[in-house]
Amino acid sequence: MPIAIDDIPKLLERYNAYLLLERGLSDNTRECYRNDVDKLLGFLVDEQVLLRNVDLDTLQSFICQLHDIGIAPRSQARIISGIKSFFRFLKLDGFIDSNPTLLLDRPQTGRHLPDILSIEEIDRMIDAVDMDKAEGQRNRAIIETLYSCGLRVSELVNLEMDKIYTQEEYIIIKGKGSKERLVPISRTALKEISLYLEQRDGMSIKSGEENILFLNRRGHRLTRIMIFYIIKEAATRADIRKEISPHTLRHSFATHLLEGGANLRAIQQMLGHESITTTEIYIHIDRTRLRQEILTHHPRNLLTR
Repeated sequence: MPIAIDDIPKLLERYNAYLLLERGLSDNTRECYRNDVDKLLGFLVDEQVLLRNVDLDTLQSFICQLHDIGIAPRSQARIISGIKSFFRFLKLDGFIDSNPTLLLDRPQTGRHLPDILSIEEIDRMIDAVDMDKAEGQRNRAIIETLYSCGLRVSELVNLEMDKIYTQEEYIIIKGKGSKERLVPISRTALKEISLYLEQRDGMSIKSGEENILFLNRRGHRLTRIMIFYIIKEAATRADIRKEISPHTLRHSFATHLLEGGANLRAIQQMLGHESITTTEIYIHIDRTRLRQEILTHHPRNLLTR
């Protein structure tokens, strides 16, 4: 009886047989490949994407998530090898018509500096957002917030409205391990968010999502893949030829602060590499050294002075 591509347990059994009988791989190698596939399948469940609908953009978004959670390039390359093997199997056995991994590049495992956007390129991306679309203002606010705060994609999609302190120009972010950190936000980003909120007030919001800032047209929080599409579309419309992902804006945030003279330790704290477990004392402090480092050196704040 034929196996359906949506019957994941049986599909994985056949894949394991393929690795053993046709590829002749050892137990350890087969286990590694299965673990790689399990990572992808877990990602697809989170993003509500069916295996039959996986395309290159989906896979690139998956790799962006690996990068975002700190998976080293060498480990990313090994995971991609496992994913490529899985999709070769799916194509050979007729489960899919085309292999989306053919154009999926492995990261360089040597010392590789990520692509960084210039301030001019970021401005071009924001200006390129199609404001004739209903979601145009939301997308402008998303790009500004990613860049102004150096957020991970997971932190952006879960950003809560009651964690935005407009007067103090701070937001509170729940990062890895559910640890909170306080991040200054530029006035430019706050302005874009304010304009978006005027539209958001008229939306029909799903139960449980009332406190989530960025929503889709159906009133649900956005997925990581949707953020990836928003960034890619803006970069394409701005005629930026670099390899762009949401993480590019995070790298650009850190690089521009460093070039502007900000203290490296402060940048690390803003990125969440060193957790701040108690945030209350920072909320009411005006012009602390930490705030000075970010608000003084970030180019978005320089532009508003």
